[in-house]
Amino acid sequence: MSKGQESAISPKRGEDFPEWYQQVVRAAELAENSEVRGCMVIRPWGYALWERMQGALDGMFKATGHKNAYFPLFIPLGHLQKEADHVEGFAKECAVVTHHRLELKDGKLVPAGELTEPLIVRPTSETIIGSTYAKWVKSYRDLPILLNQWANVVRWELRPRLFLRTAEFLWQEGHTAHETEKEAVEETIKMLGVYETFARNFLAIPVIRGEKSESERFPGAVTTYCIEAMVQDRKAIQAGTSHFLGQNFAKASDIKFLSRNNTEEHAWTTSWGVSTRLIGTLLMAHGDDDGAVLPPRIADTQVVIIPITPKPETRDAVLAKAEEISAAIRASTYAGEAVRVEVDSRDLGGGVKSWEWIKKGVPVRIEIGPRDLESGSAAVARRDKGPKEKEFLPADTLSNHIPEILAEIQQTLLDRALAFRREHTKKIDSKEEFYAFFTPQNPNKPEIHGGFAYTHWNGSAEVEAKIKEDLKVTIRCIPEESEEFPVEAGVCPFSGQPSTRRVIFGKSY
Repeated sequence: MSKGQESAISPKRGEDFPEWYQQVVRAAELAENSEVRGCMVIRPWGYALWERMQGALDGMFKATGHKNAYFPLFIPLGHLQKEADHVEGFAKECAVVTHHRLELKDGKLVPAGELTEPLIVRPTSETIIGSTYAKWVKSYRDLPILLNQWANVVRWELRPRLFLRTAEFLWQEGHTAHETEKEAVEETIKMLGVYETFARNFLAIPVIRGEKSESERFPGAVTTYCIEAMVQDRKAIQAGTSHFLGQNFAKASDIKFLSRNNTEEHAWTTSWGVSTRLIGTLLMAHGDDDGAVLPPRIADTQVVIIPITPKPETRDAVLAKAEEISAAIRASTYAGEAVRVEVDSRDLGGGVKSWEWIKKGVPVRIEIGPRDLESGSAAVARRDKGPKEKEFLPADTLSNHIPEILAEIQQTLLDRALAFRREHTKKIDSKEEFYAFFTPQNPNKPEIHGGFAYTHWNGSAEVEAKIKEDLKVTIRCIPEESEEFPVEAGVCPFSGQPSTRRVIFGKSY
């Protein structure tokens, strides 16, 4: 941060949130745009976040009985055509391979060897996995199949934004097949619960569980469930989805089995997934005007020790003490794992190093210099507080305090995000108030406005489409009944017709 600058990131969140986000991604060295339009290079600090997410989720999937597998990147065009709703939903986003080699012609490489059948670069894998399951499943004894794959997918994106929307992104996709409808529905709900738990416990993001309206469902699904997060510009991000596919894909792929009653039946299937979009959600939910703010449970480095060595004669002693503190902290545990600590011994000024780690969002910074050696203390700074706030603690007992500090930061970020969402979720009962809620006062320089409108809806697709056309506002979810979102009958303010319950409306990414 330059001298006299108020914050490390410019513009600030309240000045230009989309540009603030892009600058946070760059300042934290998480990712950058690729030479291929719409694609990104995920840098080591960003990929480490994905690895942490992947590791936590992978353990949760395996704990619920799922195993990992891998299926082809390329999908024959004919597979998509078998499921009409599915192909219609993804047709405009598909990348298509039509040739299998290049030839030199007039000094230029040109495609040659046209394929008999075009191949689609994986936008999602229901059809290719379904065709495989059809080979595996012959009897009810072959069910259930509980598989997940970690992979990349391609969806041609017209308006890319790092992590949130890119032409290629990383994700996991679970695909299961079951003997009964009841088992498949239970699986769908169970995996939604896994996502909710992960978002809350690891990302410190409170999400709303619910069901998508028919127009927002995954193409070809009977029911789509989701977790919706609110970020700091009050927009929604769909953080994860779980789909009950009924027998639609099983019929399209011919996944049949001999039942216990000796009759031939189609399997019941599900699919569910989250992606690197979670990294963007994390940044938008917790970041501030100095950069990223990472919850300790997902940060690859939870504690960074910054030796301050202004004089060469004290450098060795300071570095030795930093390594001693590091070893002690590494021997302590937080959330069942050894604390992840790093010593930044680069030959740079302490202020420069400190600001780099602030922008990267590391939860705890410890500074130690020659004066601290004399006093036997070290300066401890928390990323959930201001950059100048420091607490001096005894250096030799720091390892006793760090797990508690990390736990406090994790809880603080969750509480802060929950309070923000509740502050900007409004129960609205009139069309006029609803439209005003989502309309900026100054269209020429739109300020942060809106949030989640908790409003009655009569279930009409026409009403839903009109609101989307007028305001670019959609039904984010029909929330599960809870103390915060009780089920209560009322009147739809857009149609005047009866409504069985309120739903969550919002603008989204």
